[in-house]
Amino acid sequence: MKQREQWTSKIGFILAAAGSAIGLGAIWKFPYMAGTNGGSVFVFLFILSTLAIGLPILLAEFVIGRRGQHDAVTSLKLLAPGGKWHWIGWMGLVSSFILLSFYSVVGGWILSYLARALMFRLDNTDYGELFGAVITNPFEVLIAQAAFMFLTIWIVQGGVKGGIERASRWMMPLLFIFFIVLAIRSLTLEGAMEGVRFLFVPDWSFLTGKTFLLALGQAFFSLSVGVTAMMTYASYLPKEERLGQSALNVTILNIFISLLAGLVIFPAVFALGHSPEEGPGLVFVILPAIFNEIPLGSVFMIIFFILMLFATLTSSIAMLEIVVSTGIRKRYDMRRPMSWIFGILIFLVGIPSALSFGKLAGVQLPGGTFFDFADILTSRIGMPINALLVSLFAGYVLTKSETADELRMNPALHALWKILVRYIAPAAIIVIFLAYFING
Repeated sequence: MKQREQWTSKIGFILAAAGSAIGLGAIWKFPYMAGTNGGSVFVFLFILSTLAIGLPILLAEFVIGRRGQHDAVTSLKLLAPGGKWHWIGWMGLVSSFILLSFYSVVGGWILSYLARALMFRLDNTDYGELFGAVITNPFEVLIAQAAFMFLTIWIVQGGVKGGIERASRWMMPLLFIFFIVLAIRSLTLEGAMEGVRFLFVPDWSFLTGKTFLLALGQAFFSLSVGVTAMMTYASYLPKEERLGQSALNVTILNIFISLLAGLVIFPAVFALGHSPEEGPGLVFVILPAIFNEIPLGSVFMIIFFILMLFATLTSSIAMLEIVVSTGIRKRYDMRRPMSWIFGILIFLVGIPSALSFGKLAGVQLPGGTFFDFADILTSRIGMPINALLVSLFAGYVLTKSETADELRMNPALHALWKILVRYIAPAAIIVIFLAYFING
């Protein structure tokens, strides 16, 4: 029987974990959230929240995963025998399953745009009308979603070393390079400094409770905590790796990419006379229009959608890996068939979400369409509850000696981390959770 795999290097793990975190949250959601909430103040609160709240919970998932050395369900059973804490793992699996079912729909949209960009069919068109045509075409959205899931399954079925780590090793560096190239191009546009000022010079009139809550929520979700993805990835880590440094590296990379996304988008938005408050349409409607107006815009459009595909794939890989690792348990020779079985099931469950903007647009569930309902189930319910439980488990169930053995950090830093996961992070998660339901 095959043995359980491990990452071949620390950098492989960091790139894979960073890839899980750096997805549409950093590249798609962060810019439009910053754009509609004052820019610089939102950015400041996002960075503060990521370091003070997101990082401690990320480290908690690392500790649990590496301590257990199995899938999330099995690890929690081993660490708290006889208790009910293993339901954290099951909740993470369900959240990942549902999340990937509609996340793959957006991945399909990106593939559709990339195919058009490669054929130079995104030039001189009405981008708002095009976006509407893409998401309402049932044949196109289903074919694109299936293609995206095929790519995800193909990578995950290759295993930790041969699939996930290998893919992350070339996709993540290319993602960084592409982002830097696009940021440089955006910053060289005439009038680009207005966008830089919007991103980094504070307008304190936006310092409100609502902005803080939105920034806190963005920090929480952008690190991919609450679905046991980081717990699963950390379970493949050898004991000699230092968790604190790895968690800090992943967090810094996430902040760095989020800021780079802002530097790609806002200088171009201001330079070309568009509004930063366009919302979710920034990526699919506004950015193509911007690229269309600059020299070599078609080339930069291709680069941007390749970058978007890489970022989306690295996150979808982590979601499928959570489901597959739980499904195979210790039957490591079952990885390939389980990857295809679960991947196809996720695609089938995602079909209603894919058709939510066309054939099934008139079907309304609590919160809106199938797509909206799946988003609410995961991002507003499943992930906050699961992250809260992870924080409490690490803070109260794991002993001081157990966490100290895994973290191997300065006693003062260890004590600070315990305070954060016991009191500060749970309180913040509860505030976010209640705010979603009170404010909508």
